[in-house]
Amino acid sequence: MAASSRVLVYGGKGALGSVCVKYFKEKNWWVGSIDLFPNEDADANVVVAPCESWQDQSDAVLKGVDESLQGEKVDAILCVAGGWAGGHAGTKAFIKNSDMMWKQSVWTSSIAAKLASQHLKDGGLLTLPGAQPALEGTAGMIGYGMAKAAVHQLTKSLGQPNGGLPEGAAAIAILPVTLDTPMNRKWMKDADFSTWTPLEFVADLFYNWTQGKDRPASGTLLKLNTSDSVTTCTTAD
Repeated sequence: MAASSRVLVYGGKGALGSVCVKYFKEKNWWVGSIDLFPNEDADANVVVAPCESWQDQSDAVLKGVDESLQGEKVDAILCVAGGWAGGHAGTKAFIKNSDMMWKQSVWTSSIAAKLASQHLKDGGLLTLPGAQPALEGTAGMIGYGMAKAAVHQLTKSLGQPNGGLPEGAAAIAILPVTLDTPMNRKWMKDADFSTWTPLEFVADLFYNWTQGKDRPASGTLLKLNTSDSVTTCTTAD
């Protein structure tokens, strides 16, 4: 049976992205992955080469997606790309890390928004990767906080009537504290994992939103908080 629904996963080879690709494939969706490396489970892959220019990266991604979709529209674009780096203004690698954070979060989210303006169906879904700590100051990880705060601003702007998304489409940012990824477990072995948000919960949340179930309004920043392995969702003030 041919897949009737389509999704693009930006960051489809990362921890959360791989879970999303697998989840939607199991729902019989056509899944396209955008990442530095291909995801073998996806129906199509747009492999992104590192670029010094934001415009060059955007041009390359848009060209690859155009070729993969061949005129088809998608029901959802899930941007789950990103990374983490620490450091304050006095840290030697402060500018280097901030630049990397901008590329990993702001470039990808902006390009995902551009993709949505061109390829998302009316009433479709765009998700972006925010972070709850960036609602406040992040002195120990300033570059990370700046980048995530920019994603929050982008989400709010896209949620406005003249934000450039298709009719009825929604842009929603998820704001977790800590996602339960293999890399986080590797570097924080002594943490309380029952306070980390499971990747499967996020994938299921995204799917429900594509079905119109409990989907927040466009422009929403949604906090994900996990306690005793139970995750709750609340709108950021």
